[in-house]
Amino acid sequence: MARFCDLTGKGPMSGNKVSHSNRKTKRKFLPNIKTKRFFIPELQEWVTLKVSTEAIRTINKKGLYPYLKDLSKKGEIEFK
Repeated sequence: MARFCDLTGKGPMSGNKVSHSNRKTKRKFLPNIKTKRFFIPELQEWVTLKVSTEAIRTINKKGLYPYLKDLSKKGEIEFK
């Protein structure tokens, strides 16, 4: 399963694990991705998305339909 957010495009980052002795080894920072069902009242349908927790918070604040319209205006996703 690819760990990418369907809406924001957030994905894994690479960096260094730093030990107490300041030795650096490569590691991955994985995004906090959740599979969640959303109801869009304007369209009267359920949608299942893999989204980051940051996107879930924004959806709770704005609503899913306006958030998708904002993303499509920015050109990040295609939405009718």
